[in-house]
Amino acid sequence: MGVLRSMQSLQAEVEEMREMLRGNAGGGNSGGGLKMQPASVKRSTGGDEVEGDARVVCVTGGISFVGFAVVNRLLEVGYTVRLALETQEDLDKLREMDMFGEMGRDGVWTVMANVMDLDSLCRAFEGCVGVFHTSAFVDPSGVSGYTKHMANLEAKAAERVIEACVQTQSVRKCVFTSSLLACVWRQNYPHDRRLPTRLDENCWSDESLCRDKKLWFALGKTMAEKAVWRAARGRDLKLVTICPALVTGPGFRRRNSTSSIAYLKGAHEMFSEGLLATVNVEKVADAHVAVYEAMNNTAGGRYICYDHKIQRAEEAAELDRQLGIPYRTFSENSSDRPAWFELCNRKLSRLLSARRRCTYDIYCSYRVD
Repeated sequence: MGVLRSMQSLQAEVEEMREMLRGNAGGGNSGGGLKMQPASVKRSTGGDEVEGDARVVCVTGGISFVGFAVVNRLLEVGYTVRLALETQEDLDKLREMDMFGEMGRDGVWTVMANVMDLDSLCRAFEGCVGVFHTSAFVDPSGVSGYTKHMANLEAKAAERVIEACVQTQSVRKCVFTSSLLACVWRQNYPHDRRLPTRLDENCWSDESLCRDKKLWFALGKTMAEKAVWRAARGRDLKLVTICPALVTGPGFRRRNSTSSIAYLKGAHEMFSEGLLATVNVEKVADAHVAVYEAMNNTAGGRYICYDHKIQRAEEAAELDRQLGIPYRTFSENSSDRPAWFELCNRKLSRLLSARRRCTYDIYCSYRVD
């Protein structure tokens, strides 16, 4: 869902997106621009894929901070991308980016799709083999007022996306963007353990705890991810979910401030338990594409994604300062106090490492030949 902003804010965001394109344009095609084309692609008959179809994917929320990075990464590795836009504001942003024709790449077109409308989603997904659902509900007033009602809407929208994937003949795979918040909010464990409790993809946030603490953003992410797994169970659809930590990177203060502020509700407790972490948006995008490409082999289930654990009070306070959150004091963890929890992203790290080795082997083989 869109966030209403002033024209000055919209223009500033467009400039940041242009800068991102400048930074990545060197790795793309050396010619033509990124084209806004009609939503048409040749489809297979009888469910069999035809040549080229496997590289056609749809991205919901492709104009968002995470979605834009995912689209950029997909283009870099040769995919054709359909952007499913929800609002006129999203379309206006793309129209403002007149540099796309000069700095962008071929392979993108747009279609309007309402994530609450099943028919609309089916039309958007038609002809695509994969779907990346990066879209999420945000506070329409542009502040941190993510509500319980919005959490319920997010879960319903996620379920409709999976149903649309199942009903669309061409779609075979879906990558769903969840959050680390769907893993970390659990009932207290005894703190007399000799070793910390490992928190990995097998852990789920407790919905009752989220409601009691009024952690609506965490509740929404948890409900939405559980909803997609229920909807996909026993269906002809391969599904994976990515659970990123607080997403940062160039422009995050402006382009991702709403969800960032909502994410940091309860930051004191996450920090004290050793569960406050961040991840650069480029790593999130790389994880999405890497997991998608590995789904034909062994990839499946959930993947926790982070690259930095915040362990010092000044780091936590700096996040607040960057996002304009009123001053709050973070108590420095005692160096002799054991951490209660240990975040683990080993599953994703192994996949990314294997992918890098494979790329290196192919490159070396090419050079030798």
